[in-house]
Amino acid sequence: MSVRKVIPVAVTGQPNCGKSTMFNAITGGTARVGNYPGITVERLEGHFLTKGYDIRLIDLPGTYSLTSYSMEEVVARNVICDERPDAVICMLDATALERSLYLVVQLMELGVPVVVGLNMMDEVRRKKIRIDSKKLSKLLQVPIVECTARLGIGKKELIQSVVEVVEKTKGKCAPLPISYGHDLDPVLDEMEEKIKSAGFLTDKYTPRWLAVKYLEDDENVIEKGRQAGPLGVELEAMVEKTEKRFSDTLDTYPEAIIADYRYGFINSILKQGVISREDDLRFDFSDKIDRFLTQKLLGPLIMVGLLWMMFYITFTFGTYPQGWVEDIFGFMGDLGDRFIPEGLVQSLVVSGIIDGVGAVVSFAPLILIMFAMLVFLEDLGYMARVAYMLDRLLRVFGLHGASVMPFIMSGGIPGGCAVPGVMCARTLRSPRERLATILTAPFMVCGAKTTAYLMLIAAFFPKSPTMAMFMIVLAGWLFALVVSRILRWTIIKGPATPFVMELPPYRLPTLHGVAIHTWDRVWQYLKKAGTVILAISVLMWVLMTFPRLPDEKADKFARQRVAAKQQVAEKNLSNEEGDNLVQKMFAQIDGREGEEGLKHSLAGRISASLEPAAKLAGFPWQTTIAMLGAFAAKEVFVSTMSTAYSMGDVDPEGATSLSEQLREDPGYTGPAVYSIILFLLLYTPCMVTVVAIAKESNWKWAAFSSIGALVFAYIVSVAVFQIGTALSV
Repeated sequence: MSVRKVIPVAVTGQPNCGKSTMFNAITGGTARVGNYPGITVERLEGHFLTKGYDIRLIDLPGTYSLTSYSMEEVVARNVICDERPDAVICMLDATALERSLYLVVQLMELGVPVVVGLNMMDEVRRKKIRIDSKKLSKLLQVPIVECTARLGIGKKELIQSVVEVVEKTKGKCAPLPISYGHDLDPVLDEMEEKIKSAGFLTDKYTPRWLAVKYLEDDENVIEKGRQAGPLGVELEAMVEKTEKRFSDTLDTYPEAIIADYRYGFINSILKQGVISREDDLRFDFSDKIDRFLTQKLLGPLIMVGLLWMMFYITFTFGTYPQGWVEDIFGFMGDLGDRFIPEGLVQSLVVSGIIDGVGAVVSFAPLILIMFAMLVFLEDLGYMARVAYMLDRLLRVFGLHGASVMPFIMSGGIPGGCAVPGVMCARTLRSPRERLATILTAPFMVCGAKTTAYLMLIAAFFPKSPTMAMFMIVLAGWLFALVVSRILRWTIIKGPATPFVMELPPYRLPTLHGVAIHTWDRVWQYLKKAGTVILAISVLMWVLMTFPRLPDEKADKFARQRVAAKQQVAEKNLSNEEGDNLVQKMFAQIDGREGEEGLKHSLAGRISASLEPAAKLAGFPWQTTIAMLGAFAAKEVFVSTMSTAYSMGDVDPEGATSLSEQLREDPGYTGPAVYSIILFLLLYTPCMVTVVAIAKESNWKWAAFSSIGALVFAYIVSVAVFQIGTALSV
């Protein structure tokens, strides 16, 4: 007699879904069945023999979720987590699919192999509702069997699916990673890392699921955590801090946000043609809005219009406070010139610190306005709709609809950061689509690049700043999509996966919440300007100052000043006219000396060594120096340009601001400007982003991202400059 392999299988579902009826149909047992919640409060077991397997079924109490609100939920979860059945059959009430799928999503987050029984299909058909179970199975990537438990329909198919799942997964399945939005994800990531590093309760639970349970205030898990070690107390403190922040800024709590995003995840699946009916469906408030905002033709037009409006508002209302900040730093520079004796200290303070950092900080008002609008759209729930609308487009380029959120967070709508964007790609289930997204997300216009582009636009596109910024953002998207397509055709080949994206309900943001979130981002920007950018600005000043000009060259300029003074004296001008002319001639000599000093410095020599390559792309030497500094952080491009022109200005009276100095520099031809814009958009990510790419993939791909982006950016810039120059002749 052959020995059958025992397969433990848990049968779960929400109350009144027909779970116990199907259990009895499969096992022929006598588990009591009723039509009110909580009827199966004790453990019931049964057996079913098939294909060399002994399927040991465990009928769990009916439960709405896996959070310990009731004894039934604790019992159900303990069986799944402690006994670890090889598979779980989750019975659903198909007439209430959205509500029923909530438990399925929680099981998938826990990382257990799931087979879904879509029960009461006879009732569904009677109500003239159509459910595309094959499409639902493809989107969820779990087996789904249509059932009518009271008639025994579907029981054989359920058992067959269980056997196939167990043979395929060996009782282990990757947890479903759901994003819970830009407010909760960073907290979850930090908690997950701590749990993983400490091995905290990871013998029973996955780190991510455990972190979610803490944020849901799951008493059972929290009590186990207190007994497991001191990390439990630290996690509780993090939860308390998060709850307070949510209460102050959003007037809600983490558990509500988690539930919203889970239902958003479910809605995003159901809206893809899973459910339809012959008569009119009743839509909730979010559905009614989505019929308008996500309509195939109108939706993308509204999205583009919103993007245009953001730029228009930023440039229209941000110009005035930007001018005020520039005036403040200009006044500080004048004070430095007046009270600090001429020499290295004055040059460091005025050119290295005030002009360098001031150039970055002066764009803070524009960044603040843009961040405020972006935060409003995020808190409103609109960003997830953008992903929903762009899924078809992204599929053409080998990406996934879920790639939209990493792109947006990286700067698809200017103001983001590539680091959280790269980390956000974790939500993509396909490793190949995730890698393609990680490698191309840095092409977006992050907050650091935004600063540089605001400077370039003010200099070269003062009459059409909205159009200029809009086209730069579109260029970032275009290059990200094209490069993704090339990667997916070549080194990252693989099939596409179904689109699943969280669609949280619309939630009108509070003014206080938008203000807090906006200030958090602007503060990070200012803090970076006062720390990282300050340090790199001082370093770049050192590189642009030393070694000093040799004595014989410095004496040459000293003799020119003496000669200039004598020339003025011979003109027999009035004292005032003579002093003005001397100052003008001295300023020109100072500018020539400063420019020669810059070229003699270490930074100038590095720039000179790169001049043959830079010349092909049309980069003026100051731009080459700034690009080198921007390897560390892209904001350094602005501060280095400001320092370079401050130390080597050939006509300070003719150009009072950095934008005017750039505009009057003959080296910035049209093709050169476009070449610089594209190189800045595409070349090597900042150091922090490179580290993030390595962490999310490996150092091989991080190196590929750095070197590959640099080479690609250079090829594009050379092509644009050379072709543009040839056409303009």
